[in-house]
Amino acid sequence: MCGIVGIYLKNKDLHSNLGTLFCPMLNEMGDRGPDSSGFGIYRENKNNKFKVTLYSPDKSYEWGRINNQLELDQNLSIEIKIISTHASFEIEMNPKKFRSWLALNFPEISIMSIGKSLEIYKEIGLPSDVIDQFDVSSMTGSHIIGHTRMATESAVTTQGAHPFNTGEDLCLVHNGSLSNHNDLKRWLSKEKGILFQTENDTEVAAGYLSYKMEEGLSLKEALEESLNDLDGFFTFTVGTKSGFAVLRDPIACKPAVIAETENWVAMSSEYRALARLPEVSNANVWEPKPGQVYSWGE
Repeated sequence: MCGIVGIYLKNKDLHSNLGTLFCPMLNEMGDRGPDSSGFGIYRENKNNKFKVTLYSPDKSYEWGRINNQLELDQNLSIEIKIISTHASFEIEMNPKKFRSWLALNFPEISIMSIGKSLEIYKEIGLPSDVIDQFDVSSMTGSHIIGHTRMATESAVTTQGAHPFNTGEDLCLVHNGSLSNHNDLKRWLSKEKGILFQTENDTEVAAGYLSYKMEEGLSLKEALEESLNDLDGFFTFTVGTKSGFAVLRDPIACKPAVIAETENWVAMSSEYRALARLPEVSNANVWEPKPGQVYSWGE
């Protein structure tokens, strides 16, 4: 059992309040997933560079080593911002090339996310602890997706926490379990060159969606194809640079609820996570149908 939440702000005047709107939502799902918590936030990027977020289990890690090696190998210089156990920076380098370069030179470092808008932060612990650790309440942006994990398929680690990002700006959280992820993982790795960092089935689902969208499909189309290619039971919430989507498998044994007003759309595993949102009493609230994609943005 895990908890998933997400909110997409249609009204730009609310972007400055994204963190304060999101924190109670994630906190409310703490009892569904006490092992680890995380979130992926989409924020405006005016310079068109790629944003990279990294993680090291060593709290005293010398992040300057990465800058030094980039200068030596790629003639690139970065300004690294340390945020607790994570580090973030902007870079003018192809995401796939950077993933391969980092895996070769710094295998001890995990990539949390790469994208022009997306930043992912996650850690072991309750959502209240993670919210404080990364000062989420002060964050601004257009949309955010979060997860509280109760581990069933793999170990309790920061790397195994959700969300997962495998392609540019795509972010996935998942409640459920996939049965064919090992075969799919081998195929995506061998045939499509996707690099995986964990044994988590959700990372494979993220890799599948990234592959489909790189082939030219929209987020909605990629999710529709996943109904044929992914075996198991799941509720997915997915973010892209300008999009937000929810999908339950055809059996729909994992709970989900969506609420929408003219200013925002939000989802959660349970309604109580939405109950504090502004104007929720006037929102259109429904349970997403099995096997139907609900999407907003692009």
